[in-house]
Amino acid sequence: MVQAQGANVAFGAIKADTSLPVEVTADTLDVNQEDGSAEFKGNVVVGQGEMRLSAQRVLVIYDENQSGIERLEATGGVVLVSGPDAAEAERADYSIDTGVIVMTGNVLLTQGPNALSANEMTVNLTTGTAQMTGRVRTILSSDGD
Repeated sequence: MVQAQGANVAFGAIKADTSLPVEVTADTLDVNQEDGSAEFKGNVVVGQGEMRLSAQRVLVIYDENQSGIERLEATGGVVLVSGPDAAEAERADYSIDTGVIVMTGNVLLTQGPNALSANEMTVNLTTGTAQMTGRVRTILSSDGD
């Protein structure tokens, strides 16, 4: 077992194209015309190219002009999948313009047979990298066949 305060890891065999449209599916949708937000609830799946993010609730915040999405706030059993890698957390905040997703709360990253846990993980979809901080923990096994 290895514990550390921070770790940098590769995330996803492919880099997500953040210029692609964002597709959202859910059981219900509530739109707030006053603050320019949309709340998707129940089995929410957000797709952008090969990247998939699922949660029980996703709040979509539009930019000032209501012409594009500024950010997404996902809560409740959040799962992010990019290529062969998957991450779970209690919450994820995705800034569309920067292509950065910040996952917080019992973060678990699975990469093939390896798993890492931390308090927070920042994923840069443009570069395909992630940084884990706050009591990073992993178990390293050797191939001792």
